[in-house]
Amino acid sequence: MLFEITLITLFFNIITVSSINATNKHLLRRLSVIASSIVLILCSIIFVSFNLNENMFSAFFIFNSFLNNFSFFDIKFYFALDGLSILFFLLSSFLIFLCIIFIQNEKYLKEYIILLFTIQFMLLIIFSTLDLFFFYVFFEALLIPMYLIIGLWGSRERKIRAAYLLFFYTICGSLLFLISILYIYFITGTFTYEGFLNYPFENEVFLWFGFFLSFASKIPMFPFHIWLPEAHVEAPTVGSVLLAGILLKLGVYGFLRYSLVIFEESCFFFTPLVYTLALIGIIYASLNAIRQTDLKRIIAYSSIAHMNLIMLGLFSYNEIGYEGAILQSVSHGFVSGALFFLIGIIYDRYHTRLLFYYSGLIHTMPLYSSLFLFFIMANIALPGTSSFVGEFAILLGIFKMNKITALCGSISVILSGAYSLWSYNRIIFGNLKFTYTLRYKDLTRTEFLILFPLVVLVLFTGINPNYFFETITFITIKNISYFSSFTYLEDSFYNPNSCPQRCN
Repeated sequence: MLFEITLITLFFNIITVSSINATNKHLLRRLSVIASSIVLILCSIIFVSFNLNENMFSAFFIFNSFLNNFSFFDIKFYFALDGLSILFFLLSSFLIFLCIIFIQNEKYLKEYIILLFTIQFMLLIIFSTLDLFFFYVFFEALLIPMYLIIGLWGSRERKIRAAYLLFFYTICGSLLFLISILYIYFITGTFTYEGFLNYPFENEVFLWFGFFLSFASKIPMFPFHIWLPEAHVEAPTVGSVLLAGILLKLGVYGFLRYSLVIFEESCFFFTPLVYTLALIGIIYASLNAIRQTDLKRIIAYSSIAHMNLIMLGLFSYNEIGYEGAILQSVSHGFVSGALFFLIGIIYDRYHTRLLFYYSGLIHTMPLYSSLFLFFIMANIALPGTSSFVGEFAILLGIFKMNKITALCGSISVILSGAYSLWSYNRIIFGNLKFTYTLRYKDLTRTEFLILFPLVVLVLFTGINPNYFFETITFITIKNISYFSSFTYLEDSFYNPNSCPQRCN
């Protein structure tokens, strides 16, 4: 019943916030923090309960509840959880909890909080539903609150253009996704996950492209990445945290849950194409990050590079690659979210993100400079941080698949160090620029309390990755899909006779 209680609590939170007077901002903030903390606690209890019963990670845990008894035509309210769902549950609830603490005196605060709770409600539905049409509806409906957050609370006049880019880039890719879903329904007669699992589709290549374009636009892969830098720059701090920390992971979740399970042979066939696009995205985004002068654009292009590296892990077809991709997805949510919080903090103080106006912050903001250094090191995968474990596992997994691809992908580590350390050096060290800034203020207590849990999580996962990997071991594609059809993909490189003829 914990899942149902969590959904009901979120729905009750939305109704409660809607009934409060918008002028009473103090009550709105206090109530929203309490409400989001309750949801976070519920998701943590679900995560702990799954850890105590490891058998639940080997397959879906189907709810025997009233939610799964409703249906509309052939669309069923069919919910289930596995280890992958729980990880993204926890990540979403944690980051939204921090975002609610971060917002203070924004205009339309009531509407802002309602949109955040709505996003959280949709995310929990997306990560738990096993009905493909239901998944598609919420997968696309999530664009509406993000569109409003960027369009209403964005920082500059270009925010309308950024909101339209976000909307049209993702919705156009999803049109083919909808066509593919309807085609699957006309063949199988069902939208449920188990209904079309292992079904022999005649036009699998075209269906794969429909799914691929939608999920690749969310990640985003090259050349579907144009919307992300614009959206990050124009979005408010909370919007950037949600984009980098959660929404980009929808593409990863889609590939893991659907593409790599339903169309495993087409995925194997198009692996060279995915590798090529991912490597171009890594190098192109990293080189672009070096030449940027806007702090948000640097982190935005960094996110593109890291997400394309995750794609290499997803298409490595071995357990260590999958584990690295999932771990790096969670780690990227922590690290990139913290970096956008740090950039938003100095933007709220000085109302600019251009590197030209900053220098020598180490002299006046030592606590800020120390935390910024920690997350910059985590961003370049310093040993001892969660990003190091994730990137090392990805590169090790892809090395088993293709050594040249692993070598080219490892260039991202060097380029990441270049743009990260270059930007940090220009902001933190040097002489103070009193011409542009006369008053400096270090982190407040609230800002430190937001960043400190992220420090703990990054260090804990980096120093003791065994705890996390023992959980992820049960979340591989072979366990998610109930069958071990992926075993021949890894074994085929060592024994060509083990691969089916049509896959050869």
